[in-house]
Amino acid sequence: MHIAVAGNIGAGKTTLTQLLAKHFKWEPHFEDVVDNPYLDDFYHSMDRWSFNLQIYFLNSRFRQVLEIRESGKKIIQDRTIYEDAHIFAPNLHTMGLMSNRDFQNYASLFELMENLVSSPDLLIYLRSSTPNLVKQIHKRGRDYENSISIEYLSKLNDRYEEWIKGYDKGKLLIIDVDNLDFVENPEDLGEIINRIDAQLNGLF
Repeated sequence: MHIAVAGNIGAGKTTLTQLLAKHFKWEPHFEDVVDNPYLDDFYHSMDRWSFNLQIYFLNSRFRQVLEIRESGKKIIQDRTIYEDAHIFAPNLHTMGLMSNRDFQNYASLFELMENLVSSPDLLIYLRSSTPNLVKQIHKRGRDYENSISIEYLSKLNDRYEEWIKGYDKGKLLIIDVDNLDFVENPEDLGEIINRIDAQLNGLF
């Protein structure tokens, strides 16, 4: 079984992935942020490093999805391969931070990969307002994220909403996180767990 958690930067994907993995005894697979050799360069010079960064993420997530499929385990994944292709790369292209040539090359590679991967059994989308994302990003204090603009986050949010509106690859659970605190409030986490149980067991 493959569960995936999607959402913008600062929406709480990694934290929720950890909590759900612990509760359901699922094996967590996290986004490769710490060892990513392009992330810091990218945030300082987006136009120079956008293609390199997106190819790195695509490679990393494609490898993850293949491993998930082959493992036969119950796995929860922090961010999906679809988010890079439908949100981050096109956003960089539209903002003029990725050339037409690079974007077409990237899109062609994703299309090839998409034919070889299985979609998640359940996609959990964490919906968050831009102010909430900014608050969460500042709270966790990663140096390389200090230069992320509100405009950039807002554009990503718009793309997330557009993508989710047309998502048809499997079961989808949307969680509005602005007024939830699933870290400090066990009731909030419990509500999310109940909604996931209902999705997985078909109790709608």
